[in-house]
Amino acid sequence: MEKLSKVLKKIDSINYYLGWGASFIALPMILALIYEVFARYLFHKPTIWSYEITYMIYGTHYLLGAAFTLYVKGHIRIDLFYNKLHKRGRALIDTLGYLIIFFPVVIILVVSGVDFALYAYKIKEVSQFTPWQPVLWPFKSFICIGFFFLLLQGIAEFVRSVVLMVTGIEL
Repeated sequence: MEKLSKVLKKIDSINYYLGWGASFIALPMILALIYEVFARYLFHKPTIWSYEITYMIYGTHYLLGAAFTLYVKGHIRIDLFYNKLHKRGRALIDTLGYLIIFFPVVIILVVSGVDFALYAYKIKEVSQFTPWQPVLWPFKSFICIGFFFLLLQGIAEFVRSVVLMVTGIEL
């Protein structure tokens, strides 16, 4: 049980630092948006690259932060009945939720993300939104990376739920 606890804490640590690091990529996005607002409304010279930079950074930020959000239990849940249950009852609901909803969806997203990124790399896909036309495979790679770490954190949370449900011990 102690070895399992160490593995779960390692997964938590990885996703904590990934989320912490991802929080800093919001800064360039904010700077790009501020620049665009000044360029557009103060100087009447909007930029073409600002939209592209913004959605790429925001998408990356969102995807890398998903596992951290699961770790800190920040995802939305309907607590109407859940909070009224005993710890083992909540663990049962969590276990079923991970098995029925979370794992099938996230595994599909990881596999699809890998296919999506590999295809973009293979065809040398570029964005068509602006004349800048950045390559898209690095951005699309964060889809599978982000969902992989979300899956990893989901496995840790699932194991915690099963252990709590079976033994009554919280890891």
